[in-house]
Amino acid sequence: MAQFHVLVGPEALDAPPVVRRISIADLKDALALGIDDFMAMPSHALFLCVIYPIVGVALAVLSFGTGQMSLIFPLAAGFALLGPLAAIGLYDLSRQRERGGAVDPVRAFDIIHHPSFGAIVALGLLLAAIFFSWLAVAQWLYVSNFGPAPITSFSEFARNIFTTSEGWRVIILGNAIGFLFAVAALTISVVSFPLLLDRDVGAAEAIVTSFRAVRANPFAMAVWGLIVAVALLLGSLPFLVGLAVVLPVLGHATWHLYRKVVLPGPQHHQEEPHCPRRTRRGGVMPPSSRLRFWAARTTPDAQHPAPTSPCCCP
Repeated sequence: MAQFHVLVGPEALDAPPVVRRISIADLKDALALGIDDFMAMPSHALFLCVIYPIVGVALAVLSFGTGQMSLIFPLAAGFALLGPLAAIGLYDLSRQRERGGAVDPVRAFDIIHHPSFGAIVALGLLLAAIFFSWLAVAQWLYVSNFGPAPITSFSEFARNIFTTSEGWRVIILGNAIGFLFAVAALTISVVSFPLLLDRDVGAAEAIVTSFRAVRANPFAMAVWGLIVAVALLLGSLPFLVGLAVVLPVLGHATWHLYRKVVLPGPQHHQEEPHCPRRTRRGGVMPPSSRLRFWAARTTPDAQHPAPTSPCCCP
């Protein structure tokens, strides 16, 4: 029974999530709100994210020290696959600020007591499996072209990659394969972690909802994936230090993107009694209208206006 709850939570049965279509303007608004959250609580965001670039630098040093320099780029690119899990605390900070009360970064660690904690762990393990699968494929691709001998210097590694036909084969195939891994990770996680933090729907329903969100908004989600990739690349260039700013902004923005893509649950207005950024356009529908929205789940791609604010209080 516990395993069933991890996969399908009670809210998935009582009030399944409803997905709506969004536009590029909604992506801009989500980014603006993410920057606003970061500016309002930068110390909180840095507190939760500074460990991320530190771990990245440690992994890079380990790669150099063990002669596995071929893993440097796959490790850096693979950060995007684990980003939705690493940002779980940032979603909670945005959620706290959305409610209008005092923001406490320590409360982000209360997730271990959350009803959806098991589902979050299960989804995190799935992303970790995708991440390590990507590393294994990337290493196999390099070894199949250059052999298993360890690399003795960075200059040798650069010469192999940029001055040989085998190196360009690794670059082209590696980026193509990495793109497929990135698409898979985006499809199953673009709104799944914020959804699990917000509602007890279970890992399976969260993945299905994320898939439906991508299916309903293929162009917008493709642009969002490009924004994330470019931002992570820019943040990674100065020895990953820029990630301490890029990650918080993207994490906060992802929460607001979730608010725009997934309609609020029927208990949302009860859980959030105060919201300083509420709007009537994105408000919880009255009982007489709510039935039409739950019926819309049979046609999840139906057009729903996205809210002008991440909060959906009436």
